Amino acid sequence: MTAPETVTVGGSPVQVMDAGTGPAVLMLHGSGPGTTGSGAWAATAQALGASFRLVAPDQAGFGRTPLPVGSRGGLEVWTDQAAGLMDALGIERYAVVGHSMGGAVALSLAAARPEQVTHVVAVATMGAPGAPLSPDLDAIWAAPAGPLGAQDMLSRLVLDQALVTDQAVAARAAAMEAGADAFARLFPPPRARWSDDLTVSAGALAGIQAPVLLVHGAEDRVTPLRDTALPLLDHLADVRLHVFGRCGHVPALEHPHEFRRLLSSFLGSH
Repeated sequence: MTAPETVTVGGSPVQVMDAGTGPAVLMLHGSGPGTTGSGAWAATAQALGASFRLVAPDQAGFGRTPLPVGSRGGLEVWTDQAAGLMDALGIERYAVVGHSMGGAVALSLAAARPEQVTHVVAVATMGAPGAPLSPDLDAIWAAPAGPLGAQDMLSRLVLDQALVTDQAVAARAAAMEAGADAFARLFPPPRARWSDDLTVSAGALAGIQAPVLLVHGAEDRVTPLRDTALPLLDHLADVRLHVFGRCGHVPALEHPHEFRRLLSSFLGSH
């Protein structure tokens, strides 16, 4: 991806990676401490950038995008900021791909901007009405900045523990430490209220006009399939679900080649 740029949205700076050519795709990261847009999506963007324009921001409170003054984040803030970013970039129609928290934002954005959003891909998504806060997501939001917290968090995110390398732990620990002050404001206990805040209402889900692809890992402990993706099938009018076996919370990392083919096929088929 190209060097990051700063775009002003609603008077607040947003750090964004913007690369590739073709139909625009907004890519929204999840909520783990230390997560950034480029960190979550760089490999996917490298593979797909020849066919799509990929826009991957740090959402408010993550990476180098501060929370707006007086804000604690939340679904409304992240949805408004995502919509405002695409407006600021002059992009009138676009697909949205979101992971975990980003999936809830993607669904919320599709409901709020039906004329702009052409497709939705919600990966290991939050947002389903009635979905409880899982013990693993609770632990991830509570993970202390540093190597021990990074090790514990990464081990919960993936099924294949061979992916939790020393290099991955060190990189995530550094990112967690850099963003610790901002992240501490996002999900303080009791944390179930923040999971509830990320719920997309049944009415909003029913109003989504864009085709939706749900992508999930069968062994996801953070947003379990039975609590999140399966209930969404009852609320979305134009929806399909792809489940990766032997996969935890991060299909883009655990099944990268198949994930990219799936994404490219869906985004290019409508």
